Amino acid sequence: MRERLHNPSTPTGVGLGLRAEFMADVQKGLADDRVAFFEVSPENYMNRGGRMVRLFEDIAARNRLITHGLMMSLGSIEPFCPNYFKDLRGFLARHGGSWHSDHLCFSTEQGAVLHDLLPLPLDEATAHRVADRIREAQDRLERPLAVENISYYLPMGQPQMSEAAFMTMVCELADCGLLFDVNNVHVNSKNFGFDVREMVADYPLDRVVQLHVAGHTHWERFDMFLDDHGATAEPTVHELMAFVVERTGPVPVLLERDKKIPPLSELLDEVAALQASYDLALARRARACIEPEVASVG
Repeated sequence: MRERLHNPSTPTGVGLGLRAEFMADVQKGLADDRVAFFEVSPENYMNRGGRMVRLFEDIAARNRLITHGLMMSLGSIEPFCPNYFKDLRGFLARHGGSWHSDHLCFSTEQGAVLHDLLPLPLDEATAHRVADRIREAQDRLERPLAVENISYYLPMGQPQMSEAAFMTMVCELADCGLLFDVNNVHVNSKNFGFDVREMVADYPLDRVVQLHVAGHTHWERFDMFLDDHGATAEPTVHELMAFVVERTGPVPVLLERDKKIPPLSELLDEVAALQASYDLALARRARACIEPEVASVG
């Protein structure tokens, strides 16, 4: 599956989400040779002008990009907006890679943008309905789509299956890729009490085309963990990323930071630490592939 979505130009290694707070530093070259790619959200630049778009165009001309959407609302029951897909298709024609990604959620209602990623019912009927919409989105974009698992704080009704089983069914029915956010699974495991390693292992790892890594915070008032991308990724998230990479091989891994954004130099240090975990995971994968062959000799 990943071979169908990837081509030789697809970056691997650890990248960074491009944010307005440090775009000027990136444009100056302060991140040159220190990130594998930048992930960008097309909605931040489509049909806009001004300084930020000029900065983006300059950065895009000198760096490898991966695109990740915010507003497709794949889980909605409303028809897709043709103008949105027209604009997105044009952006991807200029800056996109071999696939585009968005979240497996709903985020619009009756034309209003809800500014949140809301969960879907975990049942077969929803899986079939959403898979049909993913297929339609791929046809509209004229390229494959990868869908991202989300964090959530209140299930949408009584779940009929696990989030891993739901994602597996959706990806198989839609024949799409998986953008696997290991921090989201970790946050959900803390809030709902399941074994995170077992859940990660049950995800359709053969469909993973990219990983997301981020930090989260604890909301003491309600004793909940929030996926706010406002802290350094903790060691457990590094370990989950490495667990997946050992099974998938080289894929792009994104470090996300959306709140309490530190100076670019600090983010680049975190990218380097994550890259070290990534490299060790690939080395373990290589040893696991080689050692059985060595043991069988003689």
